[in-house]
Amino acid sequence: MDELGRDTAYPRDLRGYGRRPPDPRWPGGAAVAVSFVLNYEEGGEYTLLNGDDRSEAYLHESSAGALPRLGERAVTVESQFDYGARAGVWRILRLFEERGLPLTVYAVGRALELNPEAGRAFAKGGHEVASHAYRWIDYRAMPEEAEREDIARAVEAVRATTGGAPVGWYTGRVSERTRRLIVEHGGFLYDSDSYADDLPYYVRVADRPHLVIPYALDSNDMKFAMPPGFASAEAFTAYVLGAIEFLIAEGRSGAPRMLSVGLHARLTGRPGRAAALARILDAVAGRPEVWVCRRADIARHWLATHPPE
Repeated sequence: MDELGRDTAYPRDLRGYGRRPPDPRWPGGAAVAVSFVLNYEEGGEYTLLNGDDRSEAYLHESSAGALPRLGERAVTVESQFDYGARAGVWRILRLFEERGLPLTVYAVGRALELNPEAGRAFAKGGHEVASHAYRWIDYRAMPEEAEREDIARAVEAVRATTGGAPVGWYTGRVSERTRRLIVEHGGFLYDSDSYADDLPYYVRVADRPHLVIPYALDSNDMKFAMPPGFASAEAFTAYVLGAIEFLIAEGRSGAPRMLSVGLHARLTGRPGRAAALARILDAVAGRPEVWVCRRADIARHWLATHPPE
């Protein structure tokens, strides 16, 4: 047991901040920090073209109940991912650029290699390019040395296409060793492979503090591709704006929080969903209660305002 009565032998922390979370003291006295995240994965998914033994069965328009095709390509699935790289990503970037709002891009290394123009556009627009691993695959059963090599390849892919190394990391389909390996690699301010809180928090990795900025799967357009999910673009808009208003009210009562909004180029890049995103952006742009920020901005603010003990 530690000084707070927590079982230090149990690897999960189910207490967190409890009834009295810290005041994040967001810039400008904002009641909520809103982090928009674009998952750029197109071309990094499972496909025989990347040397895999199967096609991708996850997070596309026909993924509900779909099984991977073993030993063959799923050309129609690949074309849905192609849409994200060819059209969707540019539509989403235009929406943010027109309103002068920043976002964080979870960029898969292989996806950047196949479309380096996108990586250059992310950097030129002032957006944060965090690493989303080298491939958009499940790292759970990958040998440790192979995952270590992929981390290095992912960092180099971001550096080669944007001119700078990533300071944030999100694998998504992690192994139990992922966090330890990225800390061993070094250079990261934070990772987001957690959904455990509404605020950043520290964990100890290799006997030193490491910052975690939790992500979210509910306020996320992935629900368009997973049942039960958002049945309409209006449902997505209502859910996200409802969450923001609720968190603003909590912030005004003395408990400011953070909200992550997840986007995918092949999903919200489609016109009907892009219209829903536009309504969300218009509702938060210029609103003093809302700090729209990159995750690297959150990390630097938290490290300065609430440094690890």
